[in-house]
Amino acid sequence: MQVPQFRSFVDKGDYAYLEQVFERNYIAEGPCCQEFLDRIKDIAGAPYGVLASNGTLALYLAMRALGIGQGDEVIVQNVSFIASANAIEMCGATPVFIDIPHPHDLTVDLERIEITPRTKGIMIAHLFGSACTNIEEIRDFCRERGLWLIEDASQALAITNGTTHCGMFGDMGTFSFYADKTVTTGEGGLVVTPHEDAWDKMLYLRNQGRKSSGTFLHPQIGYNFRMTDLQGALGLSQLDKLETIKTRKGEIAEMYRKHLAPALGNGVEFMKLHPDFNYIPFRVIAFVPDAEKTMAHMKEHEIEPRTMFVPFHMQPSYKDSDSVRTSFPNSEACFAQGMCLPTWIGLTEEMIAHTCEKLIEGL
Repeated sequence: MQVPQFRSFVDKGDYAYLEQVFERNYIAEGPCCQEFLDRIKDIAGAPYGVLASNGTLALYLAMRALGIGQGDEVIVQNVSFIASANAIEMCGATPVFIDIPHPHDLTVDLERIEITPRTKGIMIAHLFGSACTNIEEIRDFCRERGLWLIEDASQALAITNGTTHCGMFGDMGTFSFYADKTVTTGEGGLVVTPHEDAWDKMLYLRNQGRKSSGTFLHPQIGYNFRMTDLQGALGLSQLDKLETIKTRKGEIAEMYRKHLAPALGNGVEFMKLHPDFNYIPFRVIAFVPDAEKTMAHMKEHEIEPRTMFVPFHMQPSYKDSDSVRTSFPNSEACFAQGMCLPTWIGLTEEMIAHTCEKLIEGL
């Protein structure tokens, strides 16, 4: 039985939204994008926000609006998708990698942080559909030291403790709408912020140095980080399905827990979750003694697991850089033991049971 790693959740309802864009004959950034932005702001409880072409550029916009640039340093957890680090480098700043506190706890280990005069902020990533387990402590740490807090919430749309949404604990929160995210626009990103002045700066930065298109007067230097109404329309259709997605993802997580129960604590562990936040798994993460061995066995049976993110200090692009200043035992253990299990909407219980059976066989 084949179990692919991922399949997009698109259907005829999405096509209907796209048809409306063609009928309106307004395919550049327009009313659909504005409505999509407004609905995401409402979900996040954000007073201000802007769209971006993708999640990486959303991070770049956020940091540029905070004034982060050449000569600055931004601390970032060592386990995340590489865009977290690359966006810092795009700004001309140096990403400084910090180990995670435990192989199963994917956040910044505050006890390992050393602040220097060049440190301007901390970037955390809410990974795999859950909030950082110490997000409140990170927020307080930054406030006490006058540091910016940038939240890469690309995988944390609709993740909340009932009071605060991921992305709204700090100064900037960013989202991605890539094909495998909870809600997709194919490519796309968004920044939310409580700061009106930073929002104003992003309006210029994302649109060729002007706040509105249709004019050739550019008061500032800016770039083109806009989306299209085709993407906005797809996003609106996806948002209409958000409750269905949330429910089904929760069911999938429970099925994995049920079928892996015989091995839990006896070779299999799950990622640590924040107890006060909901969980909409972007991927279900399992930790085993030897992920490479177990995944090889699963692949022999037509199952497509995926490795954890390669820690930044192990990336060829960064391993010899000034960003690597210490050792990373927990990150290395996380990569050696962790795997991403298929978590897309169309999975059946039969497929999940097959995946779990072969995972346990491969321990």
